[in-house]
Amino acid sequence: MRRLLLSATVSLLAVTAANAEVTEADIADDATITTQVVTNGMGRHLQRFSPLDKINKENVARMVPAWAFSLGGEKQRGQESQPLVKDGVMYVTGSYSRIWAIDAKTGREIWQYDARLPEGILPCCDVINRGAALYGDKVYFGTLDARLVALDAKTGDVVWNKKIADYKAGYSYTAAPLIVDGLIVTGNSGGEFGIVGEVQARDAETGELVWTRPVIEGHMGTLNGKESTMTGTLNATWPGDMWKTGGGATWLGGSYDADTDTLVFGAGNPAPWNSHLRNAGTPTEGNTGDNLYAASRIGIDPKTGEIKWHFQTTPREGWDFDGVNEVVAFTDREGNKRFATADRNGFFYVLNREDGAFVAAHPFVSEITWASGIDDTGRPIFNEANRPGDPTAAADGKKGETIFAVPSFLGGKNWMPMAHSPKTGLFYVPSNEWGMDIWNEPISYKKGAAYLGAGFTIKPIFEDHIGSLKAIDPTTGEIKWEYKNDAPLWGGVMTTAGGLVFTGTPEGEFKAFDDETGEQLWSFQLGSGIVGQPITWDQDGVQYVTVLSGWGGAVPLWGGEVAKKVSYLNQGGMVWTFRVPDQVASN
Repeated sequence: MRRLLLSATVSLLAVTAANAEVTEADIADDATITTQVVTNGMGRHLQRFSPLDKINKENVARMVPAWAFSLGGEKQRGQESQPLVKDGVMYVTGSYSRIWAIDAKTGREIWQYDARLPEGILPCCDVINRGAALYGDKVYFGTLDARLVALDAKTGDVVWNKKIADYKAGYSYTAAPLIVDGLIVTGNSGGEFGIVGEVQARDAETGELVWTRPVIEGHMGTLNGKESTMTGTLNATWPGDMWKTGGGATWLGGSYDADTDTLVFGAGNPAPWNSHLRNAGTPTEGNTGDNLYAASRIGIDPKTGEIKWHFQTTPREGWDFDGVNEVVAFTDREGNKRFATADRNGFFYVLNREDGAFVAAHPFVSEITWASGIDDTGRPIFNEANRPGDPTAAADGKKGETIFAVPSFLGGKNWMPMAHSPKTGLFYVPSNEWGMDIWNEPISYKKGAAYLGAGFTIKPIFEDHIGSLKAIDPTTGEIKWEYKNDAPLWGGVMTTAGGLVFTGTPEGEFKAFDDETGEQLWSFQLGSGIVGQPITWDQDGVQYVTVLSGWGGAVPLWGGEVAKKVSYLNQGGMVWTFRVPDQVASN
C-alpha cells in the first residue's frame, strides 16, 4: 500500500527536482562521495567509515538534534534499519515491512509504503527490516513474507513485486538487498524452520531471475531459467537426506568485492541444531560430517552464481553459531588485501581476499568454551565435552546432557555491523559477553514448524556488563580499548575521519567515542533502545548524523535470563538526525 501525503507536496517538488538516478558509479564510489549514502555498509567494502571530519573530537560535544521523524502507528519495535540518502532524500525501512522517503534536511515525509503482509508469517527474530537498496530510479526492499519489492523512488508506487520463497514453509526476508552491475542480489531468512539458504540474482529493471545458488550441498543452482550446477558434492558432508532441509539461511545479505569480482555471502546454522542427528555415523571415510556450506563465508561469481571459494568458521556446528556475519574488505598495514569477519562463535577471522583462504583468527570475547582455539588451517580445535549431548544416549531418549557454552547462541557478535577505520587500522566491534545452558532433543522436520532439536537458556557471565564495544587490531587481535555496557549491544557501529566512533545502546543512549582511546565524548538519550545502524553525510556544507531508535530484535524474544534483565526497556520507532550548529562547526 502506497500513501502519498498531500501535506508533503511542496517538499516532494523541492527534493525531487534534482533527483538523479543512482548509477553503478554512485554505488562503486559510495565510500568516498560524502553527499550520499546509497549502499548498506556506507560503501561496498562495508567499512562503515566516512571521510567526513566536520564533526570531530573537538566539537562533537556540541552536537544537537536537527530533526526527528516518528515511524508512527502501533508498529514501534525492532528498528534495525540503515537509512540511505541520495539528492536530499532519505529512504528508511521500518518494522513490519514498511519504507519511507523523507526530506533529509527537514525530516518531512514525502511518501510511505506499507507491504500487505499475510496472516501466518514466520519471522524468526522479530518483525525487523535492515534496509533498502537504490539503483536507477527505483528503491528496493524485502518483506517478511519473503518478497522483494521495487518502488518508484520519487513516488513510492510499486514497479514490481517478486516472490523470493514460500513464507508458509518458514521463509522470510529481512536484509538490505545488494546491487551489482544491474543485478539485485538477495539472500533469505528462516534458518530455524528447516529451509535451505540461497542467494538469488535478478534483473534490477524487471525483477526476473537470472540465477540462484543454494548454499547447502546437494541442491541445484539455476542460470537463465535452467539448472546449472550442484552445490558441493551430494552426501560428501551430510548423511542421508538431511541436506534437503539443511538450513544455512543467508539472512544477513552479502557484499561485493570489486577487486576480485566476487559476491561474499554468509550461510547460517545447519538444521536442526542437534548436531548428533545431522552427523549420525559421521565423520566416516568419504564423509567429513562438516555439513557444508552451513556456518560458512562463501565467494560467488556475480555473473553465474557459481561458488568460487568457501571458508567454514564452525564445521559440524552444534551451538547455533551462524556464519552470516558481515565480511569487511580492508587493506592491512603491510598492504595485503584482506577480509575480516567477527563470527558468532567468538573468533575474529582474517581471510585472503583472492580466495577466502585462512590468514588468522583471534578470540574477541571472554571465556570461550566450545573450542580451545583455531588451528593453522582455520579449523576450530573442538572441546567435544562442551558439545550438547546426544539425546539417544540419555536413559529416556528425550534430552541429551546439558552443557554451559560460551558464547551463547546469540553470539560473541550477532548481526550488528562493526566498523573499520583505515585511519587507525582498527575494527570497532559490538560484542556481547554471555553464555547459555543448552541441550539437544529429538526432532523431525515438519513444513512451517520450528526445526531446532535443542533447548537453551542464555545467562550473563559477568555481573557488571553484557555489551562490549571493542577496538581490535586485526593483525594481532589485541583489544586496544573497550566500552562496557550493562545491556547487550545490538546496534551497528560507524567511524569517521573526524576521529569518532558512533553506536547506540538498548538503554537509548546514542554515543560518540574517541577512535584511539575509547573516551566517551558525547551521548544523547533517544527515548527507546537503539538497534539501528548510524550513517553520516554532507548536505549543503553541513555534516549530518542519523540513527534509528526502537528497541527490539532477537534479545527480548530469545534472551532467557538476559531478556528478563532488560524487560524494562521501551519499544519505539524514531529517525533521529543530528548536526553541530553552524557557529560551532566553523570554529
